[in-house]
Amino acid sequence: MRTVLRRSRSVPSRRPRGRVAVAAALAAAALFTAAPPALADPSPSVSQDEEAEAGPTEAGTAFRTAARLAQGQRGTASASTGDYLYWVFPADTGQRPTVRATVSLPAEQARQSASTWRIDVYDGLRRRQPCTYGLQERRAAEDAAEVRLTCTLRTVRAYSEPWANDPLPGAYYVRLTVSRLAADDLGRPFQAEVAVDSQETGGSTAVGGRLSEPLTPGISAVSAEEQAEEETAAEDGAEQAPRPAALAEPEDGWSSGWWTDRWLWTAGGAVLAALAGVFGYTLTRGNGRPGRVPPGV
Repeated sequence: MRTVLRRSRSVPSRRPRGRVAVAAALAAAALFTAAPPALADPSPSVSQDEEAEAGPTEAGTAFRTAARLAQGQRGTASASTGDYLYWVFPADTGQRPTVRATVSLPAEQARQSASTWRIDVYDGLRRRQPCTYGLQERRAAEDAAEVRLTCTLRTVRAYSEPWANDPLPGAYYVRLTVSRLAADDLGRPFQAEVAVDSQETGGSTAVGGRLSEPLTPGISAVSAEEQAEEETAAEDGAEQAPRPAALAEPEDGWSSGWWTDRWLWTAGGAVLAALAGVFGYTLTRGNGRPGRVPPGV
């Protein structure tokens, strides 16, 4: 009896490549959607900070005499309508400062017409910085008791091109004044209150480069001629023009932190690269040796 042997043809098993692709896509989506809290960009509240520390009780009348104000402090001043009030505060790399000002108008004095109040913010080079959002200028009616102003600046950058107007780490000046007012209302008293806080934006806005020195008052180089004149005036006992006081540094120093959120993005990119390599290997490795090929061939 003749026995017929038949070689069974093995059917290669198909691997679930679609499932691997879906799993890799879900892992990538979960990695990018679960961003750290520091990378989020919530809009700061525009309400006045009631828990801010008490700061200076007077304001300057020019850039050189601006009252020093730390972030988290509340500065107050009494002045007359038509005066220019100045404060100066420090802002470091990665911070997004928000300036809030409240003008309290006396109710017992009848005003002749409405008034318009405005706040402006200048950097250490005395360049006016625009507000990204906030009520920078508001109109007060004749019977208004107070006016609230808000200005949120752009994120302070560590470095910028010379032709750019980007905010840089250093001093920032706040100027509060009335921009439109009837002549009969000039000289009327008012109370001003200014508070500054900031929000850390993290490494998502970090750039390469760094300033050698922050833009603060008193860091400009003095020429040899000016220095000789000051020494001569000191020997003669003549009065010297006062120099602006040095601005206090932030609590952690100027750009002292080495940690940024870019480390997390770098680690996330490495994980995605590894997943992409595994997925590419599963697509190109094939199904192995076909069963119909005899051994040794």
